[in-house]
Amino acid sequence: MINKKSVRIKDVAEKAKVSTATVSHVINNTRYVSEEVTRKVKEVMKELNYQPNSAARSLRSSKTDTIGLIIPLKREETSKSFFMSIAEGIEEELKINGYNLILSNSKEDPEQELNLINMFKTKVDGLILAPANEDFNNIKDTVDSNFPLVMIDRLPIGFDGDYVLVDNFQGTYDGITDLIQSGYKNIGFLSADFGITTSNEKLEVSRGEMKFENYFNNPNNERFEAYKAALSNNKVSFNHNYVLFGESSLQSGYDLTKQLISQGIDALFIANNIMTIGSIQCIQELKLKIPNDIAVICYDNYGWTEITTPPLSAIKQPAFDIGVRAAELILNRIKNPNSIRDQIQLKTENLKRSSY
Repeated sequence: MINKKSVRIKDVAEKAKVSTATVSHVINNTRYVSEEVTRKVKEVMKELNYQPNSAARSLRSSKTDTIGLIIPLKREETSKSFFMSIAEGIEEELKINGYNLILSNSKEDPEQELNLINMFKTKVDGLILAPANEDFNNIKDTVDSNFPLVMIDRLPIGFDGDYVLVDNFQGTYDGITDLIQSGYKNIGFLSADFGITTSNEKLEVSRGEMKFENYFNNPNNERFEAYKAALSNNKVSFNHNYVLFGESSLQSGYDLTKQLISQGIDALFIANNIMTIGSIQCIQELKLKIPNDIAVICYDNYGWTEITTPPLSAIKQPAFDIGVRAAELILNRIKNPNSIRDQIQLKTENLKRSSY
């Protein structure tokens, strides 16, 4: 027997053998549902004593002219400017169309993200999300299927709606290929752990290949796949000793760079910005010269990368454009709720400076 207080729309859907979207349409009368299915859903609702949140439904039906944005920033992250540029792009496009923006931070915490989504869904007309949850099923239980939602930067498993991503694969592939064509063959790869969270990652090095579970569309994964592909297509052997993953932190960047240098690498691709700071600190303390002793490319392009000695080559993401396109998608979804999903992938730019 399901406890009255714990009954969710998902419970109704499972017992009635329909989707949560169908239950939502029956409750809100937002789309045609056959009499037979409607009767079945209402019978199950009565049986389970499910009580729709009428206040929330009333609020959702009222236009707020406001869009929510949830980003996943930890305190120590250096990617604040990346997400702030995205927010600027969103806000500029929304302002033109008479909308406002509310911004909040999940701090890379899946539970906190769900709490924020739950709060936002009654206060905004749509939501733009850089997800902390790896599985969309977690999010789907929190927000109705007809609620306008656009993903940016990364995709959770199972999401098939509107999104704006960056082509992390091509940007990394081009950077590694350029290093090879510049004469470097022992290229190290340094990145944060696979996945959004570290709670259920399982990484294994076996026979020179990386194997991992819960693979989903996360920038770190794409960049590693591009690294392997660029080596293979340029006939450079993959060496698992040249690849290290760690926490997204300055100290991790420092420690792992020291390990890679001890393996004899002549170039380093750093797929995480805060790790780049620790990496450069390590290189300087070891009194190595860039690019004479070791070449460096980092991901992403921040202001400080231009004022190092020498300036660092970087893969630049079109952050502002991500925001503009995400705003366009959410506004279109609000105006045309039944339109075909729109999935956008923007190109990066390889900024070659003096570090290789």
